Amino acid sequence: MIDQTTGLTLVPHAVEAVKTADQILLKSKTPLDPIVEKTGVWLHKWAVETPDQIFLAERQGDGWRELSYAQVLQAVRAIASNLVARGMGKDTPIVIMSGNSVDHALLSFGAQYAGVPTSPLAEQYSLITEAHGRLIYVLEKIKPTMAFVDDAARYADAISLDNLAKMEVIASKTEGAPRDVTAFADLLTPNDSVDIDAVYAEVGADTLAKILFTSGSSSDPKGVLTTQRMMCANQSQMASVLPFLKERPPVINDWLPWNHVFGGSHNVNMMLAHGGTLYIDDGKPTKRGFARTVENIISRPGTLAFNVPVGFAMLASEMKDNAELRKAYMGNLDMLFYAGASLPQDVWSMLEDVAMAERGRLPLMISSWGMTETAPSAVMLHEPIGRSGVIGVPLPGTELKLLPDDEMRCELRVKGHNVMTAYYGDPAKTKEAFDEDGFLITGDAVKFVDPNDFDRGLVFDGRVSEDFKLLTGTWVQAGKLRLDALDALQGLVQDVVICGHDRDQIGLCIFPRPDQITDENTSNGAVIDAKLQAQIEERLRALASTTSGSAKRISRALILAEPPSLKDHEVTDKGSLNVRKIITRRADMIERLFDNEDPALIRV
Repeated sequence: MIDQTTGLTLVPHAVEAVKTADQILLKSKTPLDPIVEKTGVWLHKWAVETPDQIFLAERQGDGWRELSYAQVLQAVRAIASNLVARGMGKDTPIVIMSGNSVDHALLSFGAQYAGVPTSPLAEQYSLITEAHGRLIYVLEKIKPTMAFVDDAARYADAISLDNLAKMEVIASKTEGAPRDVTAFADLLTPNDSVDIDAVYAEVGADTLAKILFTSGSSSDPKGVLTTQRMMCANQSQMASVLPFLKERPPVINDWLPWNHVFGGSHNVNMMLAHGGTLYIDDGKPTKRGFARTVENIISRPGTLAFNVPVGFAMLASEMKDNAELRKAYMGNLDMLFYAGASLPQDVWSMLEDVAMAERGRLPLMISSWGMTETAPSAVMLHEPIGRSGVIGVPLPGTELKLLPDDEMRCELRVKGHNVMTAYYGDPAKTKEAFDEDGFLITGDAVKFVDPNDFDRGLVFDGRVSEDFKLLTGTWVQAGKLRLDALDALQGLVQDVVICGHDRDQIGLCIFPRPDQITDENTSNGAVIDAKLQAQIEERLRALASTTSGSAKRISRALILAEPPSLKDHEVTDKGSLNVRKIITRRADMIERLFDNEDPALIRV
């Protein structure tokens, strides 16, 4: 159907539910599109049907390096032949240590074409000395045969590690390398000794494509075995409910990192599946990188926009006064998709206002729920809803098991074509991950938008695993309370941590925005700026006035001067807080939070 709000062909929500006394089974009524066997099917299709269409592009000097589908297929087959000639296969992973680039994509697709798994890692594992421990952990875990970096000089410290001494290192730029490396360009000449068609024919739906590591927020990172079936099924699932993707080739200008399943599998494969174009944004939603993002969007605007909430907030603010960006960003935009934490409603409204002012109608504004283990989307919003925070309904080909508590808050479990079967080399963790019915235990909680109308969809309601008890024995839904606090304190804080395990009250440790911290307004590890404290106290009091009961009321807060530490693993490679590590490392701050005599304490 053509949606009147967006002008796009959409499929409205329609679910079927089976309710028992202790669970709800939920699945989509929408038929699932056919699933291709492997990513190479898409590549061959578009190299034949639209050979000159740009697939991959990145900044090169003042312009762009652009490769068509025909050029990408040629490069991918050459790379695959050289990997096979080296004796590589399903048991010889490639570790990719640098960020997004055309060469990174070509190597990844070449490996998939040959049945060789890749493991893309967060670039900070290699670039930050204090994070080398995570890099070494992965190297020892999967024992790769080959490593890739885009610049041997920039990654000199990492590729000099003893763990890589016997490994072939491939580099796009070899100048300044601290050891012998192979030029990536050498892989682009086909190895005629290999029957690459025969090799490709052996790759199937169950062939391992990637080993994607989780963020490791509660333990060592786990390697998710991501098969061709998982990635291909997920694109069919989304195309089933977003049919406009099949009506014209989509275009994105995207920075989201490929070591994450959202950027590297969801976004990259969405372009490949639909003959689209991916412009690699070498900027980021940071103080240093945002100007580059703006420049890139103006140069190569997209039809789809993916981002995290902070990225959308920066863009919405910039577009109010930047007409050129506003026109480029909104002019041809079909869909705006946010991931991660819920998009603040004020940012949602700003984006709506900009879209209406620029083009007189809204793009489809949606979100979804997923994780590395689900490749990633399992629940998706696919109809206009006019508000933030709703994650939607199960995608075709997935089934949800919802375990409700007394407040109709439900623990979320999932099974489907896109769900992993195992963690790499960890049978114990794999066994723990599934229940007796084969559903993946996600640890997340959801609520229905309307308990009387399941078609309205689900709202994310925090992490069950983050919940804790007060001294009274009352459970605190910490994940949900954190989202409430972030919403109340938007514009004032970077992030918050809910505290109170085995205490009689709930406390809040606050990380302020970096621009709010100076040497003059900090003392003994806590911010004491009177104006900031007053603003936070006022908003927390307003939040407290809407709640009742000790399990929902934040009664005290402390503003921390030291930002979350990457080297001490207080921040995961996905940018989320490692709550357990923060509470452990900052035990003295937690004690101050519950010290009624501390002068920096905010009492609510």
